[in-house]
Amino acid sequence: MSFLSSRITSSSKKSYGMFAKAAAIADRDLIHLELGMPVHDTPDFIKDATIAALKAGDVHYSSFQGQPALRAALAEKITRFNAVPVDAGQVLVTNGLTQASYAAFMATINPGDEVILLDPYYPQHVGKIELCGGKVVLVPLDAENDFALRADWIAAKVTEKTRAVVLVNPCNPTGRIYTREELEALAEVAIRHNLVVISDEVYEYITFDGHAHISIAALPGMAERTITLSAFTKAYAMDGWRIGYAFASAELIGGMSKIVTNEVTHVNTFIQAGALAAVTGGDEAVAHMVGDDRAKRDIVVRAMNQMPGVTCMPPQGTIYAFPCVRETGLSSQELADRILDECGVVVEAGSFYGAAGEGYLRVCFGSQSAERIGEAMERLRGFFSGLKAA
Repeated sequence: MSFLSSRITSSSKKSYGMFAKAAAIADRDLIHLELGMPVHDTPDFIKDATIAALKAGDVHYSSFQGQPALRAALAEKITRFNAVPVDAGQVLVTNGLTQASYAAFMATINPGDEVILLDPYYPQHVGKIELCGGKVVLVPLDAENDFALRADWIAAKVTEKTRAVVLVNPCNPTGRIYTREELEALAEVAIRHNLVVISDEVYEYITFDGHAHISIAALPGMAERTITLSAFTKAYAMDGWRIGYAFASAELIGGMSKIVTNEVTHVNTFIQAGALAAVTGGDEAVAHMVGDDRAKRDIVVRAMNQMPGVTCMPPQGTIYAFPCVRETGLSSQELADRILDECGVVVEAGSFYGAAGEGYLRVCFGSQSAERIGEAMERLRGFFSGLKAA
């Protein structure tokens, strides 16, 4: 007799992709470009604030929704940077964006509801939707137009059961930042069909070449129907800290708070002091790390466009390149496997992120130093040159 929930279908039973395969390999010099893990250390001023809070005795239960000072600082940041006026009561501090998204789905989706994901998608969202009893409906991004968001394609998939649309902006894995026009078209669909938009904006600070991140909640009529998710993970190199947040209407945040309180009570008390230091004094540190990511992005894009059978558009944001490898004639998974086996570089198959990702690889340039990225590119250059010669 099985005690496993039948809500988890085969579509969400993905492993950790190439990370799991690479973890099984010992005694090889592997260059890991598969995980979205920042190479930078957490800035010292964030660590110092956390240590000070710990030594000061901030080790007990605290506000279930998040420390008031942190929520107030986040509300100021959201009002200023995201152009969405909120107060501290509309902010929920969570254990990373992962928990924020789980709470968002649990608070808004009932069994049988349909949720639209844009393909390529972030795989974790699938399992969470299914845990709620929801049904995933995939709508492809327009790969022929740099993975543009097509609101008309989304509207065509809306039914009476559709409850929400999930947006990842800037987009993992494609590196796209959606334009105001794309977001306005999506907003029109959401308002017309009374849909919730769950917007994952964890890469909001990591943008390049003047491309501006726009929060869809800032558009007219969207603040009351959008749950925006973010975290300290990428911009502040705090992935292991597991601290994030969500903001939405008081009603939606109230529902999410019930989920989080029953699940974990609240986020670790003293690390919220580090998060407060980050959000109030981290601009210079973020700019430095984003500048480093931009330089490594340029190394990857330039090198990959010189490899036979590979074309790579410069990502507008995030820490990922998404090169097209269709011309090789091999599937993205076969290529990822061979790249690992033959040259010791770990990249993720585009198909890991859905059918629309087939023919692409996701290459994380934020997870290594510039020197290590350069070495990885040399290995990949040899690999793709060998494919052409064969």
